Amino acid sequence: MLTLRPRRRGPAPRRGPRTTRALSGTVCLLALAGTTLAAAPAPAAPSPPAEVSWRADLTSTGADDVNVRYDAGALRVRDGSLSPASLGRDRGYASAVLEPHHVDRPVNRVAVDLDATVPGTASVEVDVRGRAADGTWTEWRRATADAPAELPRDVVDVQARLTLWNAKGEPTAVVRAVTLTADDAGGAPADPAPETRASAFAAPVYATREGLVGYTTANGHIIQADDHFVALPSRRALSPKGSGQYAVQVCGPARCETAPVWDVGPWNTHDDHWNPSAQREQWKDLPQGLPEAQAAYEDGYNGGRDEFGRQVANPAGIDLADGTFFNVGLDDNGWVTVTYLWTEGGVDTTSFPTRGTDVGVRPQATTTSTRVAGLRGRRPAPGRPHLPTSSGSAPGGA
Repeated sequence: MLTLRPRRRGPAPRRGPRTTRALSGTVCLLALAGTTLAAAPAPAAPSPPAEVSWRADLTSTGADDVNVRYDAGALRVRDGSLSPASLGRDRGYASAVLEPHHVDRPVNRVAVDLDATVPGTASVEVDVRGRAADGTWTEWRRATADAPAELPRDVVDVQARLTLWNAKGEPTAVVRAVTLTADDAGGAPADPAPETRASAFAAPVYATREGLVGYTTANGHIIQADDHFVALPSRRALSPKGSGQYAVQVCGPARCETAPVWDVGPWNTHDDHWNPSAQREQWKDLPQGLPEAQAAYEDGYNGGRDEFGRQVANPAGIDLADGTFFNVGLDDNGWVTVTYLWTEGGVDTTSFPTRGTDVGVRPQATTTSTRVAGLRGRRPAPGRPHLPTSSGSAPGGA
């Protein structure tokens, strides 16, 4: 809009000074703005997430615990003569699977601080694992205060497992408190999301028959005749009693069976040979899929001995319970193909013994869940004896 003003009479207005004053005001405003910008603090770098700490409850023992008792304010071995069936070591053994703890944000590193008394003949190991938001568990990983467990992916639940050993008749370790501290170590997860992973890892493995009916497995299961489970030489993939959270598919001469991992052995107890070399707990110079016992037996690796210094008498990397052994078509120890269903693109499976025909194995207890394997329920021939031990483990073997 144009505004008309009355025309003034007299001398012309002095525009020079007025223009100078206006320009000076503009410069002052710019200078002020510049001062304001220069004085604004730079955005602060994001601080790392705070650690989350909690003290585990040791007072209540449950169905997943093995040979452990809580007495006088501490956990200890209950029966010093009990040892896992597939190892046959003359030592007292106990295991306590503690309740999972939910954290308020994703974590992938866990440190463990113990308040314990451990005599020279005894030992205590603490493993931790995590459950991701999709419900799948990571493998168990050893953790201490100085060497935290690095989990392969972010998790929202953390669980700890204590394993206690003592020499037969000797004092047991006494564990009074367990404090866990979790945080996010940063960086990209080592294990990609399930939907982007390749198929589960599989490899040929020499299998031995566990037998040992009436003995107790590392997770507390009493071995039955015609039982269906396997033993692997690492506690990283040991399922809690009665569960199939870690399961394998074993394919033999006749058929395949999916069975849970319920025991530790043969030969070694820290040989997670299904993991990539850099992730193996021990024997990191061996390729993925090659058990230490096989390398020792075939190539003289480690002087031909296992982790306990025993001479390896066969290349076994898995033990099969009797029902699984005969169901896949073995009549003697031999080679099978094993798929480790929890690895890479595998599924969280649950497996149960069966004597039926073509029974479907599914990751969830619904008929709409994807079928991952089938069991045809072959039983041992009538009169076939149950071996007292496997060839590569237990008393008289490894």
